[in-house]
Amino acid sequence: MSDLFVRKATGLVRSWSVMDAFVYALFSINLITLGLYSFSQMYYFEGGMVNALIVSALFIFFEVVVYAALISVMPRSGGDYVWQSRILGGAVGFILAVTGWWFILWLWVPLYGDMFRHIVLVPILGVLGAKDVALWFAGTQNGAFTASIITLAIVSLFITLGMKTYARIQKFSFYGGMLGLLIVIVLLLTGSPADFKAGLESNATAMFGAAPGVYDATVTLGTNAGAITPFSGGSLSAIFLVIPYLVFFNLWPNWGATLYGEVRGATDFKRNVAGMGSALAVTTVLAIILLFAIKKTIGWDFYVQAGGAWWNYAWGYSADAPAFPVWPYPALLASFLTTNKLVQLIVVVLMSLWWFGWSGTVFLSSTRVIFAAAFDRLLPEKVAEVDERTGTPINALLMMIVPSIIVAYMFAYNIVGFQALTLCSTLVIAVTFLGTTISAIVLPYTKPDLYKASPIAKYNVLGIPLITIAGLIFGGFLVFLLYQWIFDPNALYGIGLKNMSSIIYMLANYLLAAVIYFGFKAYRKSKGIDLNKVQAEIPVE
Repeated sequence: MSDLFVRKATGLVRSWSVMDAFVYALFSINLITLGLYSFSQMYYFEGGMVNALIVSALFIFFEVVVYAALISVMPRSGGDYVWQSRILGGAVGFILAVTGWWFILWLWVPLYGDMFRHIVLVPILGVLGAKDVALWFAGTQNGAFTASIITLAIVSLFITLGMKTYARIQKFSFYGGMLGLLIVIVLLLTGSPADFKAGLESNATAMFGAAPGVYDATVTLGTNAGAITPFSGGSLSAIFLVIPYLVFFNLWPNWGATLYGEVRGATDFKRNVAGMGSALAVTTVLAIILLFAIKKTIGWDFYVQAGGAWWNYAWGYSADAPAFPVWPYPALLASFLTTNKLVQLIVVVLMSLWWFGWSGTVFLSSTRVIFAAAFDRLLPEKVAEVDERTGTPINALLMMIVPSIIVAYMFAYNIVGFQALTLCSTLVIAVTFLGTTISAIVLPYTKPDLYKASPIAKYNVLGIPLITIAGLIFGGFLVFLLYQWIFDPNALYGIGLKNMSSIIYMLANYLLAAVIYFGFKAYRKSKGIDLNKVQAEIPVE
């Protein structure tokens, strides 16, 4: 049986604890990078942000249950690919997982790069007095592309060092980032709107060369951009329409699922739920506290208007440049409440650790899906090679890096309107998640022996397997999201049938995956290897 795979075992090492997996999950739904980046773009909705956070978290908890259960049944590197290919079939598993975890992650690189320049480079350079360099990164296409290349270099280094070393980087970033967030919240809760307005006026001019009157000018620009999103409240339908944009930030507590072949104790269902569920709960609570602190001192209306002023110009809807010439990063704005430059620097440096602890997520999970496919002989055997010292699939990493440079270039310079494809990065992965959710729903019925021998067989509700019930609830949520994105009846998300470029881009990715799958299947068959038999077996870690 071992002859079916590239070798008898994957060669990957269980170097992570459940705590490491929790930190990874917390960073995957990163409040400071993905969260604040998304919130600032969501300025034109009518539903309350806090309400949407709570409602979305309730549905996403069922995602946690689905993935925790599947992990406990089959804790294998490759996650979605392994589960789907073994339950739904090889073609479905490969095409959905490879598109969602490999090809579409190329598009995430410039998004990580964009957050790198706004959350790390610009605030630190601004506080240090390097105004011109800060503005070059903040407002030019060359600056955006450079930030993406630096991101690639940092991420590649982190992943090359191996899971064990990256876990240390994560923990350091976690504790330092949490300290920074505490300082930001204290600054905001002890400040006043008058203090903030005065601090903004003086620092915006001194750090970034803004013209006097930046506060009032931002209010005007934001109002003209249609900035209306309330802090809370709104009808239930309005709140649900906020969620398809919000999940760009919080749909990912399961992001480490592809790594659980390298996590000790992964067969413990309750611990898996606790790890991912705690990350979701902690992030949701912190988000509400931070947004409340922003509302108290920066002012909710001003925060939403500042986001509207920035993105309305960045997206080309207005020719009026924002009065505050850098992205309105709440941690930077909070630092304006003190005149002490050292404190300002400490704040932005500590808060930058949220990006560094998170950055490896762009490739780490993806490399394991590529590796798993290569281990099944659906890619060249070289891709399944593992560095003996670090346990890193280096060639799988290269298959992420090289295409990402091309995509980052197209995004930075908005070639063929590439920047409008941003939310495709979420839609395609949600389709992958739907495939896995369907696998979870049918698992007890299509693989009864595997299910009955697993730790989750004892969890039932009214005689129905818990994994099936959780799958039906989360699957329904995903269908709602996909309907909104694809048909976009309220013209809120900018992808789907109303943006045919996004449809063509996504279909091209799926077509590429199908060509690779059926091409390799035919090639292996000519060599006497039946991939149907390969994907009927579960690999040994």
